[in-house]
Amino acid sequence: MVVAHHPSPPSNQQEKLRDIELPIIDLMAERSEVSKLIVKASENFGFFKVINHGVPQHVIKAMEDESYGFFSKPPSQKQRAGPANPYGYGCKNIGLNGDYGEVEYLLLHTNPLSISQTSNTIFNDPTLFRCAVNGYVEAIRELACEILELMAEGLRVPETSVFSNFLRNADSDSLLRLNHYPPLQLLQLQNRIGFGEHTDPQILTILRSNDVPGLQISPQDGFWLPVSPHPSTAFCVNVGDALQALTNGRFLSVRHRAMVNTCRTRMSMAYFGAPAPNARIACPPELLSPHKPNLYRPFTWDEYKKATYSRKLGDSRLHFFRVQSHHDDLTE
Repeated sequence: MVVAHHPSPPSNQQEKLRDIELPIIDLMAERSEVSKLIVKASENFGFFKVINHGVPQHVIKAMEDESYGFFSKPPSQKQRAGPANPYGYGCKNIGLNGDYGEVEYLLLHTNPLSISQTSNTIFNDPTLFRCAVNGYVEAIRELACEILELMAEGLRVPETSVFSNFLRNADSDSLLRLNHYPPLQLLQLQNRIGFGEHTDPQILTILRSNDVPGLQISPQDGFWLPVSPHPSTAFCVNVGDALQALTNGRFLSVRHRAMVNTCRTRMSMAYFGAPAPNARIACPPELLSPHKPNLYRPFTWDEYKKATYSRKLGDSRLHFFRVQSHHDDLTE
């Protein structure tokens, strides 16, 4: 049984690294087989890659071009979209609790009105950026919903939209974060952390990045596993805390981080599929039994989000919501 509390992996000189090749799942293969492979990868790794995903290449390229264009602007122009609180432009400071990394980012809520407002603060002519973001978000949301429905099928949940409905809700709290990790000189490598270790609090994350390595994951054995760059046609998918709770610990929300490169710029775009603020996170009854009782008490996304933003990036959160936890008062 997967447990919710993930001890932090060893750091600095004690760190252990070994390479890993995540499962690559062809979404155009036979559907029942695809659903089984996704379930297996979510249980064993919490991460996997997908190909033949149906997201048009021109939609991806338009978003990548706009992302490169934004980060190439002078600092004064980028800062018009900041400071991130939590949405907007941030540079090195991550969140509001003192976390720091060698990264600059633009965090957007996926609500079209919010995207329009942010676009207007950055660009004199925001049309291209706004259209690129809206087109990308729509396509990636559909991909995320398809993956969530395949997960439900693989888990043999009769209502296969039980997870995807969270993202299709008009009030979904989903996010898009554009990340730019500039290369560091050798003399600067005392801290190669671009984005520090954490789990994603949402339901599902879909990551697109260029061919520069940097992503590392840490399952519960205390090793950091560098993930090879995705094939040019692939997306990387990972389970979030909310999905671990929704599957009663069967799927694993794994700690991960981004490291900077000494020679090349790393760029990534992460879609975080999240419920509406008042959505109730509770495991479907089909995944419970007398031998597998509920590990987590039901909670709303707003409740979990408050617990997330009140803590540092690497702090564990989900174990506060375990059944019979003595820490429930900390989530208030």
